[in-house]
Amino acid sequence: MTVARHAGARRGGAVALEICAVAALYWGSAEIGLLQQQVRGQVTPMWPPSGIALASLLLRGPRVWPGIALGAFLVNISLGPSFLAVLAIAAGNTLAPVCSYALLRRARFRGEMNRLRDALALIFLGAFTGMLVSATVGTGTLVFTGVLDTGDFWPTWSVWWTGDAVGVLAVTPVVLLLRSARWPRGIPPSRWAEGILLLAATVCTGFVETSTTPLLFLGFPLLIWAAFRFGLAGAAPCALAVSTFAIIAAAQKTGPFAGHDLFTNMITLQAFNGSVSLTALLLGAAVNERARTEKEIALACGQLAEMVTRIAATDRRPALGPEMTKGPAPPK
Repeated sequence: MTVARHAGARRGGAVALEICAVAALYWGSAEIGLLQQQVRGQVTPMWPPSGIALASLLLRGPRVWPGIALGAFLVNISLGPSFLAVLAIAAGNTLAPVCSYALLRRARFRGEMNRLRDALALIFLGAFTGMLVSATVGTGTLVFTGVLDTGDFWPTWSVWWTGDAVGVLAVTPVVLLLRSARWPRGIPPSRWAEGILLLAATVCTGFVETSTTPLLFLGFPLLIWAAFRFGLAGAAPCALAVSTFAIIAAAQKTGPFAGHDLFTNMITLQAFNGSVSLTALLLGAAVNERARTEKEIALACGQLAEMVTRIAATDRRPALGPEMTKGPAPPK
C-alpha cells in the first residue's frame, strides 16, 4: 500500500508539473503573439498558443488540458473585457485544441508526420476544423458583451480563425519535430554547408520581406528547397520563419502591405501564411513519405535476397548429399 501510494504521488506530481509547464508555454507564446495584434489588442494574425496547445495534447495526452485552460485564462484576464467574458474566451481557447486532438486521434494521426495523410489531417482537421470553436466562441463573446459591433463579427471572426489555424499549421509541426530531434551524425560536410546556406537564405529572405519591396513570393522557392532537401524537418521551421517575417511586414505596413486598409492587409497576410504552411506541410510530408517508402523497399529487397540465398543453399544440399556419402563400387 505504501509503495503504491508513493508511486501515485509521484505520478500526480509529474502530471502537475506537466500542466504547469504547458500553462507557462501557452502564456509565453501568447505574449509573443500579442506583439503583432491587429484587432482590439486581442486578435492576432498568428496565434502560437493554439499550436503549442495541440502539440502538448498530442505529445502528453489529454491530461494536460488544465494547463491549456490555465494559460488561456492568464492571458485573457489582462485583456478583459469582463471576468465572465474571459472565462468564455478561455473555454473556447481550451475546447478548440481538445476538439482538434480528438479529430486527429480518430484519424489515427502520427506525430512523426511521415505520411501525406498526416499532413492533410493536421491541415483540415487540426487547423481548419478544430479552430472554428475558438473563433466562434471568442468573437461571439466580444459581440455579446458589446465590445464589438454586430457588423464587425465576420471580419474579427475571420482574423481569429485564420490566426488560430496558422498557429497550428506553423507551430505544431515544429514542436512535434523537436521531440524526435537528434544531433545528426555521419553527415558529410557538403550537407552541413547546404544547411547553413539554407539558414542564411532564410534570413536574407526575411530582410527582403520586411523591406519596402513587395517580394513576399521569394519565400516559396526557399520552402521548396527546404522540403526536397531536408524534408519536413527543414520545411516546417522555414515556413514558421517566412510567416513570421510576413507578419512583421504587415504590422509595419511595408512592402505589399503599404497603402492598404486593415481588412485588405489581413486578407493578403492570411492568404500568404496559409499558402506557406500548406506548401511546407504537403511537400515536407510527401518527401518524408517517399523516403520512408524507399527504406521499406530496400529492407524488403534485402530480406528477399536473403531468402533466395537460403532457398538456393537448401536446394543444393540434397543434390550433393548422395554423391558425398556414396562408397566405392563393388568389384565385379
